[in-house]
Amino acid sequence: MKIDKTLISLAVSMALSAVVMTSVNAAPAVSSPVKHVLLISVDGLHQTDLDWFVQNNPNSTLAAMINNGVYYKNALTPFPSDSFPGLVGQLTGGNPKSAGIYYDDGYSRSELPLGTSKTDCKSGNVGLGAEVQYAENIEPTNAAGQILLDGTQGITGLYPVKKITPGFVDSVNATKILKLAGSPDDVRSILIDPAQLPVDPISCNPVYPHQYLLVNTVFEVAKAAGLRTAWVDKHPAYEILNGPSGYGIDDLFAPEINSVIDLASSKDWTKSNISTQQYDTIHLAAVINEIKGYDHAGINKHGTPAVFGLNFQSVSTAQKLPISATPENSDPTQLGGYKTVGGIAVPGQVLQSALYFIDDSLKQISDAILNNPAIQSNTVIILSAKHGQSPQKRTDLTIINDGDMINALNAAWAKNTPSDTLPLVAHAMDDDGVLLWLNNRSETATSFVKNFLNSYSTGAKINDQVVPAGIGSDARGNATVKSFKNAGLSTIYAGVNAANFMGVNPLTDHRVPDVIGIATVGSVYGGSKLSKLAEHGGNSINDRHVPIVAWGANLTGGAVIDSAVSTVQIAPSILALLGLHPEDLKAVKLEGTQVLPALIGK
Repeated sequence: MKIDKTLISLAVSMALSAVVMTSVNAAPAVSSPVKHVLLISVDGLHQTDLDWFVQNNPNSTLAAMINNGVYYKNALTPFPSDSFPGLVGQLTGGNPKSAGIYYDDGYSRSELPLGTSKTDCKSGNVGLGAEVQYAENIEPTNAAGQILLDGTQGITGLYPVKKITPGFVDSVNATKILKLAGSPDDVRSILIDPAQLPVDPISCNPVYPHQYLLVNTVFEVAKAAGLRTAWVDKHPAYEILNGPSGYGIDDLFAPEINSVIDLASSKDWTKSNISTQQYDTIHLAAVINEIKGYDHAGINKHGTPAVFGLNFQSVSTAQKLPISATPENSDPTQLGGYKTVGGIAVPGQVLQSALYFIDDSLKQISDAILNNPAIQSNTVIILSAKHGQSPQKRTDLTIINDGDMINALNAAWAKNTPSDTLPLVAHAMDDDGVLLWLNNRSETATSFVKNFLNSYSTGAKINDQVVPAGIGSDARGNATVKSFKNAGLSTIYAGVNAANFMGVNPLTDHRVPDVIGIATVGSVYGGSKLSKLAEHGGNSINDRHVPIVAWGANLTGGAVIDSAVSTVQIAPSILALLGLHPEDLKAVKLEGTQVLPALIGK
């Protein structure tokens, strides 16, 4: 049944002991009291969101985790603050400079574009340079061109999807979506369309997500130690976490969040927060099956994985959606995002609903652990987020039409440099920052882009066209006109400076953007409508300041760590907790990533 929001704190049944700071160079114990680590990512969760919720719900599950665990209040995600580098960092110990993952939609100068045939590849007729997008786009579609929840696996009777009640795991039909393929080979052969992948110029074969990752993962280290692993996420593209071996995750459950909810509609699970909570309930059901010792479907018993976890998306969509209904209130015009109270942004009604949903889900997860005698005293939960989102204050929002901006940039370059036959911008990725990969990487070209962006302001005349204003939102959720300057950017790194900003050599890193624009707070790049209130990917405090909470076996209760940490420190910490060697992670060795302080007991 659904858990009441005022339930008392979690029962403290896990042994707690004093802890000391541990360096990554300190060899972890051969034997550890921790046998299972469950990592939970609540996409979009700001440090301020968690503090607000706990202050207003002192008897909540989240409050109990903080009171009985180790709470890191000054944690930052990697930049760019996208889901892929965010989660890859948590499970490799590396930033983009080591892992090679700059975004889920990036660009590589050493791969060939998708659709390149083996004949053309072998003949060398196709130039290097490819968009590398690992999201819902790599999945097969049905005859109508729709992405299905099961990736067209063909689960009998899946559609229409049985009504799912948010937070009720029993409402998830175990004979339907939970039968989704989960082994590494099945995920790749059934749930991913190789024709939608970039092509390796040497083998002339498609490049699967795991092959694109430059470093190994926590899952691979655990597998090498003979341990079982599992992960639950929003796209089959998260098979990237298998690592270069391709076999780090025994059981990957990844129903597609951007799939259609029903065959008669184009709406996906992100278009209403009720739908996202329903989708997250599928994740919840799968991980509870794993806690009980089964695979994600609850069919085959393998024992609870040593390293496993899941992603929740409800907070993220509640922050983005301009309006939505909630499970508590069917009114579809409730405002998403935040409301400003006394000059401070606090969760609005839709976001509050999502936070209560997360708290209820965590209660069910913790109950499942405490009800399993085999793991109740040897399991640690780590809660964090792949990224935050910006802006929080509705008055700061300015949506800039990036399609118009990139078209204007290409046109200006073509007029200035008619000898270049290709458009200047090879690929653009703009959420709440600007990442540009260029076909012409000369200093002349990168300087031209920087100057163009600095001049791209509302009212300016470029290519004989006046730059239009952006879009904002009033307190009632109505679109307003918002002017902007300098393409909505506060800082622009171009050419070598962009590579230096990311800590890489532009001559050897084939994936780093040529231009990186750091947005002013509130700048969001999209179309010509008030389609969203916030985005991620940028470098603002709202994008990157997320919590880390560790709770469970052998951890100090009520420890609050104010020192600066990074979410990439989660990876070596997971291994250290399990008694494995953090330095077995390549990125940990490359970057010297430390185990989180005050975590590992003597």
